[in-house]
Amino acid sequence: MRKKSSEVRVGLLQHACVADPRKNIEKALALADQAARSGAQIICTQELFSSLYFCQSENHDYFKLAETIPGPTTERFQRLARKRRVVVVASLFERRAAGLYHNTSVIIDADGALLGVYRKMHIPEDPLFHEKFYFTPGDLGFRTWKTRFAKIGVLICWDQWYPEGARLTALQGAEILFYPTAIGWHPGEKARYGANQHGAWEVIQRSHAVANGCYVASVNRIGLERPIGGDGLEFWGQSFVAGTSGQILAKAPVDREEVMIVPVDLANVNVTRTHWPFMRDRRIDAYGGITRRYLD
Repeated sequence: MRKKSSEVRVGLLQHACVADPRKNIEKALALADQAARSGAQIICTQELFSSLYFCQSENHDYFKLAETIPGPTTERFQRLARKRRVVVVASLFERRAAGLYHNTSVIIDADGALLGVYRKMHIPEDPLFHEKFYFTPGDLGFRTWKTRFAKIGVLICWDQWYPEGARLTALQGAEILFYPTAIGWHPGEKARYGANQHGAWEVIQRSHAVANGCYVASVNRIGLERPIGGDGLEFWGQSFVAGTSGQILAKAPVDREEVMIVPVDLANVNVTRTHWPFMRDRRIDAYGGITRRYLD
């Protein structure tokens, strides 16, 4: 009897967005279909792919972009997943109820079943990143899903700066952590801070792979977006997959659309965790202070 392969092919969809949500959704579906036909088994979109990054301003009109889950976009990705027999992680602006909205990812299995959702836990508030105006913090905690091809965890963008989220997800058995992302430079700051900002973003996520002995897949958008005029945000692309020792396995360019297909060997999770037994050596009896805001 032939032994089942432990290799899984991850597909990341890096692209620019436009003002028309219908065009963005059609593009993401087409790229997901392309990824599936190219061999991807687990496909992940970038954060809030159906629109320009509208959080650059506080505008009540943008709440009209939100949709229910399940809803029309979820259902279209379910049909694609069922047709192509792929797992899909898709990032949506969720309308949960009147006045209650979340930044949410749907997790769809390879038979088209909606396995669940992850609601972004950490919500930023920075110049041109006014997410607290739009999104209620997630209330489902950190979760994993056993899909047809791997046990995965999903976190979203600002979550990527917090080792606690990655750890709690990995402790539930996640073999791959997916991070749908929308992050970029303020053009006026890029020359001075740009290299350090991008370097920090990449290093913190690679450290999640090291600390937890799992794969990390981060998918970002590209392009200059100016929905309110001004300098806007220049999204830095550079989607990547990190291996279980934090090494970069594949990385997309800064300014070009790319459908990344990256093979990962899930057997490496056990090998890495056995050789670097961080899970074994954790001092869970000494971490009580982590639940406090600050240790005065």
